[in-house]
Amino acid sequence: MNRFKHESDTVEFKETLNDKLEREVVAFLNSKKGGDIYIGVADNGAIVGVETPDKLQLAISDRISSNILPAVLGFYDVFSEEVNGKTIIHIVISRGLEKPYYLKKYGLSPKGCFVRVGTGVKPMSTEMIKTQYSSRTRDSLRNITSPRTAKHTFNQLKIYYAEKGFAINNSFLENLDLYTADHKLNYIAYLFTDINSVSIKVAKYAGKDKVDLIENEEYGYCSIIKATNRVLDKLSVENRTFVKITGAAERQQKSMIDRNALREALINAIVHNDYSREVTPLVEIYSDRLTITSYGGLVEGLSKKEFFSGRSMLRNREIMRIYRDLDLVEQLGSGMNRILSAYSNDIFKFSENFLEVCFHYEEAYLESLAEVTGQVTGQVTGQVTGQVTVTTEIKKLIMACDGEKSKTELMSIIGLKGRDSFEKLYLQPCKKEAFVEMTIPDKPNSRLQKYRLTEKGLKVKKGFG
Repeated sequence: MNRFKHESDTVEFKETLNDKLEREVVAFLNSKKGGDIYIGVADNGAIVGVETPDKLQLAISDRISSNILPAVLGFYDVFSEEVNGKTIIHIVISRGLEKPYYLKKYGLSPKGCFVRVGTGVKPMSTEMIKTQYSSRTRDSLRNITSPRTAKHTFNQLKIYYAEKGFAINNSFLENLDLYTADHKLNYIAYLFTDINSVSIKVAKYAGKDKVDLIENEEYGYCSIIKATNRVLDKLSVENRTFVKITGAAERQQKSMIDRNALREALINAIVHNDYSREVTPLVEIYSDRLTITSYGGLVEGLSKKEFFSGRSMLRNREIMRIYRDLDLVEQLGSGMNRILSAYSNDIFKFSENFLEVCFHYEEAYLESLAEVTGQVTGQVTGQVTGQVTVTTEIKKLIMACDGEKSKTELMSIIGLKGRDSFEKLYLQPCKKEAFVEMTIPDKPNSRLQKYRLTEKGLKVKKGFG
């Protein structure tokens, strides 16, 4: 599909940057869908390109942020693209949540407020301005006072910003819109403060349902940026890499889930979650799939078709702005393209209040897991009484158990921090199958207690090669 075929109610072409830019941005902000402005594209869709694109991007960003009210940081994105060997500038504008938007020098008047009509822009009437102003979103996180009564500190957030080369000054919190209109720290500030009551839960189950919970971790009670990075690390560990044999008898390394798609799905869930009801995203890991659920459903006014096309409508512009500053998000709407380049639309499940993304593991991974389990079972059968099912966790513990090792030593070798998870997922199954034994069996709680492989465990380890 040629996106430069013609202009529409969501697409505007500009051969060169001119003095009409701000009013066209205002018109898209005041529309139902937002839109895209392409600079370096003629009215007939011909690509003419621009010169000094970096300089032009800075000038555009400065004009939009300086000349339009209310603040629009987080509602637009400006970047360059290469098309037919020429560079153009692409401005993505999300539908605003604090309508009406207006040109600062003209205020809330027909000379300052505009709306998109077809392929053109027209001034809003006084009545339209009053109607939109009266229905302006009042319950956005920006306008909700932080529920934390103790002192707020932002050392974690400042470290992340400093690492990206941002200057930290006395206006840091103000610039991030972390205050309400009456200059109290708002709910956004609460999410990013060093100590809060917000956490992202990661639950892991032994099977395909919620019957056997084997791990239940909460990542949070700190800046949500820090919590996000911790969950990303957790998912990186869970998303195992395996070797796939291709038709040409070549070995190809793959992950259980496409890593880019998984990362984007988690970031999207956190950025677009509706925190006003104090519900946070949830990650659930099963034996055959991983799901990420966020609260709030689709943003009001956004259809499923628009959602899948990558059309961006922000629920939390301040959160989006911070995540973009810290390179956790790139261009608006780009995350959906990364997900849909690897998976079909049906991984998304919509309900009135929730949006779930369900990643089924690669078939080749499930097949390789079954094959490994079957091989080990076959090797042990005949040498050891009974059939054994060797999970990945059991294998890790058996391989880590070289000589006599304490719990702490085994957890360190495997790379675990959660003692409960180690007990339920690793140690208890190995003890149940008599793969490991205690060095001091009559004093199970002794601080000197260690574990070693039994004869049965040694045979299984040998079977791994």
